[in-house]
Amino acid sequence: MPHPMVSQLRFIRSEWLRGLDGISDEDARKRLMPMNCISWMIGHLAYQEHTYWLVRAQGKSIAPELEPLVGWDKPASTPPLDEMWAAWHTITKAADPYLDSLTVETLQTRMIVNGKPHAETVGTMLQRVCYHYWFHLGEALAVRQLLGHPNLPEFVGALQQEAPYTPES
Repeated sequence: MPHPMVSQLRFIRSEWLRGLDGISDEDARKRLMPMNCISWMIGHLAYQEHTYWLVRAQGKSIAPELEPLVGWDKPASTPPLDEMWAAWHTITKAADPYLDSLTVETLQTRMIVNGKPHAETVGTMLQRVCYHYWFHLGEALAVRQLLGHPNLPEFVGALQQEAPYTPES
């Protein structure tokens, strides 16, 4: 059974999918300044999970092409939606076994980055990923509203059923 914080990440990922369901490539690549386009957001979150859970945690790089396209402090881009979803699905699937292995003890450790302990614990990094998803989900839904998309999610989904609070959270 995964740590409750991992269950929260999985719930947030499901909300991400729910909020972006049905978007076309054309709309996903529209950039409403100063925001990035939605396909960039998808790739950017894939890039973060790739960097944290695959590269830093396990020394594996399965999507090095994401960094120049959607990495931190890189120029804006409007990548194809299908490519960003493919990367996101591949990366999250590859990250899940590592995430399933996390324990209370592991969450309190620090990864080694550039030969030094990272400034944040693994648990804080996990929280950062969760909050990063919520940030971009709100931004993506705002973009969709501005594009006139109807019937968008208006509030957090089935939290009680999918990721309820537990004392271990």
